[in-house]
Amino acid sequence: MKKFLLPLLFLFLFLLESFFAQYAPPEVFGRNYILAPHFLFGGILFLAIYAGRKYGIIYAAIFGLLFDIVWIEIIGIYLFLFPFITYLISKIMHVLQTNIIVAFFVSLVGIALLELGVYEMDFLIHITTLDFMRFLELRFYPSLILNAAFLLIAAYPLKRHFESFADSLRDE
Repeated sequence: MKKFLLPLLFLFLFLLESFFAQYAPPEVFGRNYILAPHFLFGGILFLAIYAGRKYGIIYAAIFGLLFDIVWIEIIGIYLFLFPFITYLISKIMHVLQTNIIVAFFVSLVGIALLELGVYEMDFLIHITTLDFMRFLELRFYPSLILNAAFLLIAAYPLKRHFESFADSLRDE
């Protein structure tokens, strides 16, 4: 039963991201910031940290492709970056302690790497005209703050769910 809850959870996070991006006010604190929610990717990173690298990379590839198909004009950016960063984060977590505070900060690093990777790919193929400092000010920092707020709220429930998922896999 828990195996079926996992895709539903990630589908919910995917839809939550979409609703947030669509209905978030364009002006936040008197400025036009670009808020990029990465709730789904944060959940995938927590899955890789607490349930295992294999499941994290599989879900990262599936939802990276889904993300590319639904939102991006070029298929491959998220399909490559989601599993690659998930793999890097899971390798980093083999060195570090697996507690919720470390998982929170390492997941934020993963989200930061995703933002930087997407910006660099968009800049290389001339989709964006933002220079790097403007990108940091308008999108990177506000997006990190938004995703940190989400992870603060969702970290403990995600941790508990993925630990129980990992336990159910061991019991089978």
